[in-house]
Order: sequence, then structure tokens, then C-alpha cells
Amino acid sequence: MSTAPHRAYNVLFLCTGNSARSILAEAILSRLGAGKFTAYSAGSRPKGEVHPHALRLLERFNYRIEGFRSKSWDEFAQPDAPPLDFVFTVCDNAAGEVCPVWPGQPMTAHWGVPDPAAVVGSDVDIGKAFIDTYSRLNNRMAIFTALPFEGLDRLSLQTRLNEIGRTPDSQAPGE
Repeated sequence: MSTAPHRAYNVLFLCTGNSARSILAEAILSRLGAGKFTAYSAGSRPKGEVHPHALRLLERFNYRIEGFRSKSWDEFAQPDAPPLDFVFTVCDNAAGEVCPVWPGQPMTAHWGVPDPAAVVGSDVDIGKAFIDTYSRLNNRMAIFTALPFEGLDRLSLQTRLNEIGRTPDSQAPGE
């Protein structure tokens, strides 16, 4: 049995615009999974900028926001891209799109959450939508980072990943 530590798992979060949900997911996993996971985000049709409410929320929760940018998923299909272990779609549009071929043959799952950037209303209404999305993603990341990766075969892990995407946001799978 090898005692060498496993490299950090590379995780890519996808959404169409890569301006809100996927950025929040990247930030949350970077914090919760520090050392065990390296998180990335991208979009099929990136907006080109991160939604200002997403950045304000992350700052409010003491995240460093430097370096977040809206980018194309094509960056992660290049030969020099990091080998991906997991790819999660966090919006329904991206889940239905034909994705590039990812280096590393990653496991995939759909973890769709409502789009806070689509909310129309006051700053308070929009802020509440972003907090709700953040909370849902944070719960899913907490469940994901607690999985016993070394004790699960690929099929069992895929089942657990799919369960996380279907889990009511107030409980963990199997509760």
C-alpha cells in the first residue's frame, strides 16, 4: 500500500455564462476542500465578467475575489489543461449541451441550482437569490468533500455524486 499522498482532485464547475453559480461553486470548493481539491469554473458561452452580486457576496463571506474570471470551457479541453477528476454542471442549460472531451476522463454529475443572475427585482431580492444559491452550493460541497473517496469504487462514487445533485438542500443523501 502506497503512503504517498494523492494529488488534489481537479474539479470543474460548468454553467452557461460562468458569471454566478459556477463562480460561487469554485469559491466554495476552494475553501471547503483546500488541499484535497483544486476547483475551477467555466462556461459554454461565458459572459466575460463575473456578476457583481457574486463578487459582493464572496467578499462579504471573506473570500479573496482576485483571480475569478468568466472563461470558456474550451480552456479545459486543451492538451495542457489540468487533468479533470470531476465535472459538475450547476445550471440546466449547460447540462443539456454537448461538452468538449475532457482530459483525464472525469466523473460527471448535474448539480443544478436556480440562477440568481436571472432574478429581476430590487437589490435585496437579487441579494437573497444569491445567498440562496450560495447556501445550496455550500451544502452540496460539504457533502461532496466529506465523501470517503478512497473507500468507494467508481460506480458507487458516481451514484453518490448523482444523489448530491438530487438532494434536498437541507439534508445529506441517505438522511
